[in-house]
Amino acid sequence: MSRRSRRKSKKQKKVKAEEVIVEKSGKKKQNYFLNLYEKKYKLLLLIPIIMLVLALSQLGLQTAFTGDFINKGVSLKGGTTITIPTETYIDLVNLKNNLIEQLPEVDFSVRSLASAGNVVGVIIDADIKDKQTSDQLIKILESETGVKKKEFGIETIESSLGESFFKETFTAVLIAFLFMGVVVFLYFRTFVPSMAVILAAFSDMVVTLAIINIMGIKLSTAGIAAFLMLIGYSVDTDILLSTRVLKREEGTVFERVLGAMKTGLTMNFSTMAAVLIGLMVAQSEVLRQIMMIIFIGLVVDIINTWIQNAGILRWYMEKKHNV
Repeated sequence: MSRRSRRKSKKQKKVKAEEVIVEKSGKKKQNYFLNLYEKKYKLLLLIPIIMLVLALSQLGLQTAFTGDFINKGVSLKGGTTITIPTETYIDLVNLKNNLIEQLPEVDFSVRSLASAGNVVGVIIDADIKDKQTSDQLIKILESETGVKKKEFGIETIESSLGESFFKETFTAVLIAFLFMGVVVFLYFRTFVPSMAVILAAFSDMVVTLAIINIMGIKLSTAGIAAFLMLIGYSVDTDILLSTRVLKREEGTVFERVLGAMKTGLTMNFSTMAAVLIGLMVAQSEVLRQIMMIIFIGLVVDIINTWIQNAGILRWYMEKKHNV
C-alpha cells in the first residue's frame, strides 16, 4: 500500500470515528431528555403549575389596578375609531406622542392601515366618550396629517354598547367551555382524566390571556372569538392523548403517550406553521390579532398537554391500575 493510500485510509477512519462520536452524543442527549420525560414527569408538572399560578397572579393584579382583567379595545369598552386615508408617510410614534401630549387624559392606539403590502392610511382608536373631546381630536389630526375631516372615517361606539359586546362574547366563551366540559365527562365517564382535559384547556386560555396582557395587546370582539377557537384546538390534542392512554391496551402507558405525542405534535406544528404564515401575510389588524392569539395558545398548549395532562394521566394510571 502506497503512502498516499495509507493517509487516505487514516483520514477516512478519523472521519468515521468523528461521525460515531457525534451520533453517540446525539443519542445521549435524546436519551437524557426521553429519560427525564419518562422518570421525572411528576417534577416536570411544576412547569405548567408555575405558569398557571403566574398567569392567575397577572390577571389578579391587572384587575386590582385597572378594574379589568384584560386590555379592552374600543369595540369592547366604547370610544371612537378614526380612519384617515393617506399614502403619505406618517410617523406613527411621533403622531401618538403628540396626541398624548395634547390630550393626556385619553388612551390612544395608533396603527397603520395596509392593502396589498402598501400603507394606505392610519387608524386611531381613542376611548373618547364626549363630542367636545372628539371634535378636538379631529382638529388635531387634521393639523398633524394634513387630511381634511370630510375624508375621515369616523366610528363611535357607546360605552354601554361596548360593555354589552364584552358581556355577550365573554358569556359565549363561558358557555362553550361549560359544554366542552360536559361532553368530555360524558365521553370518558371518569373524573380524573376528564378534569385533566378541562384543566389543560383552562390553563391554555388563562396563560394565553396573561401573555396577551403583558404584550399590551388590546382585545377586540374578534380577539375574544379567537379564544373560542383556542378551546377547540386545546381539547383536540387532549382528547387524542386521553383516548390513546385510557382506551388502548397495547404497550406501556409511556409508549402510548409517546405514540399520541407524535400525532399531536404533528397536528400542533402544522397548524402553527399555517397560522404563522397567516400572521406574516395578513394586513387586517383583526386577522393579525386572531392569528397571534391562536399561535400563542398553541405554544402554551404543547406544555399543558404533553407535560401537564400526560403527567396527570400517567399518575392516575399508576395509582388506579398499577401500570
